[in-house]
Amino acid sequence: MTLPGHPFLSLHDRHLQLEGHALDALARQFGTPLYVYSRNAMRAQVRSYEAALAGRPHLLCYAMKANSSLAVLQTFAEAGCGFDIVSGGELQRVLAAGGQPGRVVFSGVGKTRDEMRLALDAGVRCFNVESEAELLVLADVASAAGRRAPVSLRVNPDVDAGTHPYISTGLKGNKFGIAHERALAVYAQARALPGVEVVGIDCHIGSQITSASPYLDALDRLLDLVDALASEGIELQHIDLGGGLGITYTDEEPPSPEALVRQMLERIDARGHGHREVLLEPGRSLVGNAGVLLAEVLYLKPGEDKSFCIVDAAMNDLMRPAMYQAWMRIEPCHRHDGTPRTWDVVGPVCESGDWLGRDRRLVVQPGDVLAVLSAGAYGMTMASNYNTRPRAAEVMVDGDRVHLIRERETVPQLLAGERLIG
Repeated sequence: MTLPGHPFLSLHDRHLQLEGHALDALARQFGTPLYVYSRNAMRAQVRSYEAALAGRPHLLCYAMKANSSLAVLQTFAEAGCGFDIVSGGELQRVLAAGGQPGRVVFSGVGKTRDEMRLALDAGVRCFNVESEAELLVLADVASAAGRRAPVSLRVNPDVDAGTHPYISTGLKGNKFGIAHERALAVYAQARALPGVEVVGIDCHIGSQITSASPYLDALDRLLDLVDALASEGIELQHIDLGGGLGITYTDEEPPSPEALVRQMLERIDARGHGHREVLLEPGRSLVGNAGVLLAEVLYLKPGEDKSFCIVDAAMNDLMRPAMYQAWMRIEPCHRHDGTPRTWDVVGPVCESGDWLGRDRRLVVQPGDVLAVLSAGAYGMTMASNYNTRPRAAEVMVDGDRVHLIRERETVPQLLAGERLIG
């Protein structure tokens, strides 16, 4: 039986399996906490985007902040994807994973001069510029290097994506992008700078968006600017529509990647811009439901008001519940008979905010393994060493093969860069 919204996750003979591999067996083999990913789930999501984009100039750039593990990047590079990066470190990860710098777009509000130089030397496809101040610094860095930096201005369309305020990026009150009403003037400025080549326009309004309407509203505002720029003699090679498509955690019903892209392309064609290259920057929708976090049940602590199921994964391993109050489905990896009881699933970190799930109906006992679903995005990338906890190991399943793609950290590794005062 396949779990709804998780085509590569199934229940067979009471065991939860990912691509046919029993998750409790993987937990015993590799230990917990453990991230496990389905490579074929990632590939399937890429195919959904590519099916809608077929036959027209496009570049699908994986937003690697969602999950930057090298084997994940390798998977997308081999599938033909480019990458959306937000730091020099992410660029170095792309290169280490075999990605092509000419298929990289560099986003982010705080690019340093060193990062700009690194990206120019590597030959990235485009800088998504997010402020007038950044534009001037980039032009200076490029001119000093005898280069012209290809730029796209990230325009803030002041559109409400209807998502959590921490992951909304397209409103006037957000730090991202250049205000819509300033865009024409900044494009004119960019055209006049010797170290800059204007190549595109960019827009990204948020994350975990579950409706097409915010995208279409932002797209209309973006196309208005493209028309206005053309009338001023500024012709753009590409339109970058960003990412942010949501996934199903509970009862959300986001459009499929294929359905969303088709609607956006229809709008582009209707406005007379079907000849322009389209860039997209999906992240969560490519990896979110491809991964799970496995945790062993350490103790059960029943109480009158609350009962706690204490596991060995914590907020340092998975920050989303504590940071966003995010609901993530939790399933036992082996189902027992019995009457479910309501538990708060919590970790060992010394914070009351250290929880993975509240008020969950589970039949559970110490030694069981629980799977937190939809953990492929913003899990390992946001993990920390709080309470001197080594980060989890990561495993990738690919058909009948199982690959350890990141070894579990050790405490000596955490201490290696520190020094006592002599």
